[in-house]
Amino acid sequence: MAALSGALALSALAVPAAQADGKGAVSIDKPSAQERFGVSSARSGFAAQAAPEVSNVTVNAGKALVFGTTTVRTFEVSLTASHPSGIADAYMDLWHGADLDNIDGFLPPNEDVADCTATSETTSTCKLTITASPGLNGDGIGELYRNALAGTWHVTAAVLSNDGEVYNNDFFKTHKVQRLAKLTADAAPEPVNAGQTITVSGKLTRADWETGTYVGLSGQALQLQFRGTDASAYTTVKGIKSTTGGAAKTTTTANVDGHHRFSFAGISSTGQVTATGDYVGVR
Repeated sequence: MAALSGALALSALAVPAAQADGKGAVSIDKPSAQERFGVSSARSGFAAQAAPEVSNVTVNAGKALVFGTTTVRTFEVSLTASHPSGIADAYMDLWHGADLDNIDGFLPPNEDVADCTATSETTSTCKLTITASPGLNGDGIGELYRNALAGTWHVTAAVLSNDGEVYNNDFFKTHKVQRLAKLTADAAPEPVNAGQTITVSGKLTRADWETGTYVGLSGQALQLQFRGTDASAYTTVKGIKSTTGGAAKTTTTANVDGHHRFSFAGISSTGQVTATGDYVGVR
């Protein structure tokens, strides 16, 4: 039966179904753990043992997933699992929704079987890759087709042991999937006399996954930062907020040569970004 279990573990994963409603939202059915691994939920003939233990579940090396309007990204997910019989396979995905009955975003793995490397007779580290793209080009699976999908996603972790025991947790952890932000800065006049006031203006925009464009982001906290030509790092001069259309504008006093820029720390739905510094020479 153990050999049969291993063969079943290599079978293809169930393909989830997706349907669009009248408003363009997609409803997705995730496969169950048994469907993922090709094993029956009733495992008669297997010795009863505890489910595998899972740890070190990691998505994109722990960094937020940030998407613009066109770039397709492939990232790695991994976990560590242990069981007395050893590990046969693992599965991970990211999903978005209120609960498992209302899933509107789904990022499944590219592989049917995880790449598992045994570190001992009982423990393995398993890796998979996931590909995601902005916009709606198919059925919504693997796609960030609505701006409302930006924010917190659930991470599923599932493992199959060599003797057929299954661990499955659709709520193992969460991970950020965000819209890419852009930020500009322009300081004027330049050059300028020492002690003169200069104006630094710019614009904060972010990716609109529904239209494939970048739109202004207003009401967001920004920092005006400055780095003198002899300094190695920027320091914060003051804080402001972006206004209509993402516009940013403020004044500061120019005392020495250096670069002026804006910085945005990001929010749940939108990644952080820092503008390129604009140099102003002081006479």
